[in-house]
Amino acid sequence: MGEFELLARLRERLPPAGARVLLGSGDDAAVSVPGGATATSVDALVDGVHFRRDRASLAEIGRKALGAALSDLAAMGAEAGEAYIAIGVPPDLGEDGCLELFDGIAAVAAATGTTLAGGDVTRAPVLTLVATVVGHADRPDELVGRGGAEPGDVLVLSGEIGGAAAGLLLLERTELGATISPAAAGRLRRRQLEATPRLGTGQALAAAGAHAMIDLSDGLGGDGGHLAAASGAGLRIDAAALPLAPGVSEVAAAAGRDPLELATAGGEDYELLAALPAERLADARRRTREAGEAELTAVGEVVAGAGVEIRLPGGGTLAPAGFDQLR
Repeated sequence: MGEFELLARLRERLPPAGARVLLGSGDDAAVSVPGGATATSVDALVDGVHFRRDRASLAEIGRKALGAALSDLAAMGAEAGEAYIAIGVPPDLGEDGCLELFDGIAAVAAATGTTLAGGDVTRAPVLTLVATVVGHADRPDELVGRGGAEPGDVLVLSGEIGGAAAGLLLLERTELGATISPAAAGRLRRRQLEATPRLGTGQALAAAGAHAMIDLSDGLGGDGGHLAAASGAGLRIDAAALPLAPGVSEVAAAAGRDPLELATAGGEDYELLAALPAERLADARRRTREAGEAELTAVGEVVAGAGVEIRLPGGGTLAPAGFDQLR
């Protein structure tokens, strides 16, 4: 397999380019005419750190690489635009494997309207993927950062949490699968192996007037802390209100883990946590239903102060925690 032959075969599998792309993959650089405002994010996945090839198919790894990167655009309320993918190919991965990996990437691109505008291929000791994604909005003020939450704002969470962490436990300890139905176990494993960016939900929340937003890649406790620090405010979260994915409690109990701790610290759910004025909650729920991705749950409020407080149903608090890439 040669680099240029592989690149030619990958280009044959590209979905159609978006209207903003004037010159895409195949030249020295892509040329786009974005207009408005852009949001750009870079995300890296490394074998043995973010996935394991003995637990996930190459197509699943490809889908997770692009889906996780696009989740950052969802957290800004941006529309997906272009993606640039660099792949480090290990010695034991052949041409067919590279094509399967790329098919997973291309499937997410097609489903989200993302143009695969370029990238790179090189040799690497282990399979490595780096995705740079660019999102768009008509105006800069349509994009939502982490730093605008205000005391009195309601905290809302999209979808369900804990599924990815429970799915990882099932992949690591296969005997835990006996605690729930095969269908439920399959759903939890998919939450770990793949990432679904809430792009429509992010745009709906932005349009509804969200003051701040973040995606839950490193866990509610950790990512909530990032939002609180950027906003110069505190977050008060009601643990009883948190929407846990079906099967999380059973898997956590069988593994000797606290379900709430697993759900708030596990990460990789890629749901959205947003702060918005309380009077905008009904409108936000209407808009997210129209987006057709996930329901919103009110899980707490923004308060004066700092940090994250997760209040337990019977009194007391749960220490906020999250995944740290370097620990």
